[in-house]
Amino acid sequence: MPSPASTASRSLEGGNDASASGSGPQSSARATAEIIAITTRDDFLLEIGEALSGQTSVRPVDSLDTAIEQLGNTRRGVQLLAVDARDVGNLRADIERVNSQSPQTVILVFAAAEAEKQTAAAIKGTSVFAVLPIPVDKRKTAAVLEGATADAISRRAASGAQRSAQPQDLRFDRSSPITVEPAQTDAGHNTADSDSGGRKPMMVLVGGGLVVALIAAGAAWYFMREPAAPAATATNTAGAQASAALAPPSDADVVAEPAPVVDMPLVDGTVDELLEKARLAMRERRYTEPNGDNALLFYRSAAQADPANGEATDGLRRVAAVLSARFEEAMTAGRFDEASLALAHLKAATPDDANVNGLEGKLATAQITRMLADGNLDRAASLVKGAQQSGAVPEAQINRWRTEIGRRQDESRQRRLVELANESIREGRLTEPADDNAKIYLQQLKDLGPTAQAAQQRVSRDLGAAFMRKARESSQANRGPDVERWLAEARSAGVSNAEITSFQREVASARQRAAVAESDRLANLARDRIREGKLVEPANDSAAYYITSLQAADADHAYVAAGSRELATRLLDRASAAARDGRAAQSEADLTLARRWGADPKDIQAIQQASAAKKPPTRAASASTSSVASVPPEDLQAKLKRIRYSAPEYPERALSQRLSGSVTIEFTVNTKGEPQDVRVVSAEPAGTFDRAAINAIKRWRYEPLVIDNVPQDVPARTVIRFTLPE
Repeated sequence: MPSPASTASRSLEGGNDASASGSGPQSSARATAEIIAITTRDDFLLEIGEALSGQTSVRPVDSLDTAIEQLGNTRRGVQLLAVDARDVGNLRADIERVNSQSPQTVILVFAAAEAEKQTAAAIKGTSVFAVLPIPVDKRKTAAVLEGATADAISRRAASGAQRSAQPQDLRFDRSSPITVEPAQTDAGHNTADSDSGGRKPMMVLVGGGLVVALIAAGAAWYFMREPAAPAATATNTAGAQASAALAPPSDADVVAEPAPVVDMPLVDGTVDELLEKARLAMRERRYTEPNGDNALLFYRSAAQADPANGEATDGLRRVAAVLSARFEEAMTAGRFDEASLALAHLKAATPDDANVNGLEGKLATAQITRMLADGNLDRAASLVKGAQQSGAVPEAQINRWRTEIGRRQDESRQRRLVELANESIREGRLTEPADDNAKIYLQQLKDLGPTAQAAQQRVSRDLGAAFMRKARESSQANRGPDVERWLAEARSAGVSNAEITSFQREVASARQRAAVAESDRLANLARDRIREGKLVEPANDSAAYYITSLQAADADHAYVAAGSRELATRLLDRASAAARDGRAAQSEADLTLARRWGADPKDIQAIQQASAAKKPPTRAASASTSSVASVPPEDLQAKLKRIRYSAPEYPERALSQRLSGSVTIEFTVNTKGEPQDVRVVSAEPAGTFDRAAINAIKRWRYEPLVIDNVPQDVPARTVIRFTLPE
């Protein structure tokens, strides 16, 4: 764990005052805001540190007990408690314990982004100011810390108002500037023992604190509430981030940081009484504190009562010398809040001292230089405007600072736009939504002008590449309109015509290869169906179907002509066989199809003539045919005797896919005992086992069936089942 950052403030009333004598109570000025962080993770400390301005420090602790002990040290001024929920066992119980032991503490809870909602629900009803995500969102965290700090200040102010009206230590706070009041002329209106002079400013401070508390409570509700419309909120947030990146505050919008002043209403009394009190305060080194009982107050009051009083004038000079020494010491140590407080008191001590203006310029220069070094440009701009209004810094230096701030703001806007563009590209938000996409951020980068040219080129290159990837994806999905749209976007993003032309050639080549592959597939399917005897049926899975599809896709493909000839030849063969078997209708149908697929008319005529010239059967044959026709086909098939069997081969593809099924086949056993006209009647699944079944049956042999001494053709039907081996 890194070493805790020290925020202890030095005493404003102690030490190197050569002109002072005696000793007395010492008090300390308010330190800058401090965050007590319960965590054991260095990366969390680094992230939260980057989100803070130079006015806030982080003190890491590893337990709740240590945190409560640190929060009890009121000398450290404004303190916040940050809890890393990942390092806390019972978060709600620990928060309630802090509330009971340190009820004024403002608590922030940091939770992992994925557990942010659950954490907020778990501590609902407690006084936690806000729940913030890890990794830390710098912009959001900075805004919440600002509200939390204001809330802490208002709580301290309200607590101070409730304490008894005793002289209080002066606490310098930039959030509540106080004015120097003139002496009262109405005797008895303000006495040394009265606190009425300070009551009104305190009430104003308390009232302002309550307003700040209400605003801070609203901020806490905003960050801890359940989001009603996540999508819209995300879009609006992104749009707001882009607007913030593009629209830094103009000079008219910058609020000048006021010069610090002190509240020190003068008191009434005789000059001698006032001088006596002043001498005592000097001996006890109470130069400016406590408020209402210090040397500066009494000398100023005496000088107001008697402007010619030499002791009062000399006392103010001695107090001024102490304050000048404090100012220089604080400046050397870089404690600018202490230097501001010393300067405010110095102005009250010697309002007409011409050297004060130079000290104001010195302080402003040191503060602005530090803010620029810390990258706190908003505070730097506020300080510059305040320095201009005070006239403490030459106009030439003011202009140089403004030029530098403007340059850094431009760089910051540029970096933010590049981050937003890159994030949008990674998440695929190239052109949508309308106010949160990479294209609009690139345009905003271009609007920044030549200073952002390098960033524009990088984002343009990345966005153009993303558009080209989208075009390629659309091409692969065969979405032509989308391809053209993405190419147009790529061209507008700066992709060269040569690159786009190359891509288009690549797409055309890929399409051509795909078309060739598809044509070859159709040709192979047609060949397979011809081998299987599926010449024209089934309608969507036959040789005729695939050759027709091939002709539509690629009329010049070599297999269109070759396949047509092969199909016509097989149809002629089938027509001839049908004619021999006396199936004139089937023969004529096949001849018609053969003619359509380009069969030679001479071949068609020859088959027709052979069929017509066939002699009528003899009486005996007629009798035999008549007797065969009277026998049912299943009885004829039952008379067949198979003399050779060949088992079908299980297709490798079906075996690898663990498929089983069956094929119903019809065929004719001719007078030689050979199967012919083998055709598939039905198959389950279709096309998987057809070829294997046909090839097996063609190898079978039967003993010819003879009826009345005449060999007969016998129609047959069988089912071949394909079952996976055990």
